[in-house]
Amino acid sequence: MANASQVARYLLALQCEEAGDLVSNLKLQKLLYYCQGMHLALKDAPLFADDVEAWAHGPVVRRVYGEYKEFGGNPIPCPEGEPDDLTEEERNLVEEVYQEFGQFSAWKLREMTHDELPYKEAEATGSKLVNTETMRRFFKAYLTA
Repeated sequence: MANASQVARYLLALQCEEAGDLVSNLKLQKLLYYCQGMHLALKDAPLFADDVEAWAHGPVVRRVYGEYKEFGGNPIPCPEGEPDDLTEEERNLVEEVYQEFGQFSAWKLREMTHDELPYKEAEATGSKLVNTETMRRFFKAYLTA
């Protein structure tokens, strides 16, 4: 199983490679949420063990947020070297999520996650954690819609 930091590094590398743009921590967090949700839907298992938390600006993986918080709302520099610590299957999933959701701005992704059941449920119940079973069901429905 990958860890969230490895997935984040690969997402950053994809952004730099494909778009030549840099991504903020806000956008990175939303892409991690979508990676986790899609993996739960497709494999009935998490992509990474870290919890996804419900923060004011949407889903966040605390550890990854901490790794990049020094950049604030500014772009995160491209990682050095080629991230190669994900399996081919994990890379393929991250690439598919990036193709689907990486086209959106950080604020658009924020709005999207705020309108989705996993985040709304966590907010409504006052939970700090986004429920993985709710994510699994939500993203399964998303994939079949």
